[in-house]
Amino acid sequence: MDQAVLLALAMAGAAWGFASDRLAARWPAHEDGSIRPIDWRTPVVVLAGAAAFAGTVLRFGAEEPITFVVVGVYVLALVVLFATDLDQRLLPDVITYPLIVLAAIVLVSGQSVFIRTGDEALWAVAASILLPAGLFVLSIPFGQGAIGQGDLKLLVSVGLLLGASKLVSAVIAGAILAGVTVGALLLFRRISLKSFIPYGPFLIAGTLWAILGLPQT
Repeated sequence: MDQAVLLALAMAGAAWGFASDRLAARWPAHEDGSIRPIDWRTPVVVLAGAAAFAGTVLRFGAEEPITFVVVGVYVLALVVLFATDLDQRLLPDVITYPLIVLAAIVLVSGQSVFIRTGDEALWAVAASILLPAGLFVLSIPFGQGAIGQGDLKLLVSVGLLLGASKLVSAVIAGAILAGVTVGALLLFRRISLKSFIPYGPFLIAGTLWAILGLPQT
């Protein structure tokens, strides 16, 4: 692809990232009614938007239009969720629930580019139920909030859309990225052992990697 086109795609994605950050600064409404100014989160979401948008077009632009639209909508929604979780540690139901519906429709209609066979579909359904449920059970000893309900709902749509293996890969990649990031922040004393770090942004990064970086089959 021509470098000028790639740059244009990245700029479009960056614009979406900036818009997502500004949306997250206002919605859902903060309890104190404040609007977060531009800070370190803004360039992080801008870069995520640029990479996600350009990567989606590069990876799926030559696929069937329905595939490109479905993956594109899902990825754009992930960028918004990335922004809201960074800002408010929240993955809004108004986004996560429709993503589950979208993924289920794609799976049932047989239009998934990630899930090719009936067996893979069954594994996708099983994983999208069992993995979130298992993570919820494992989090119980650590107290309420150890894993967000929004994270679990997001996992359901990831499993239904991408399949069992990519769901597991997304979770593992997110956990590794979270571990590296938290370790670095502790090393440089930017956080303490008592600090709460949301897993959602790392899970979303792992999901984007599973969508854009791993083979489709």
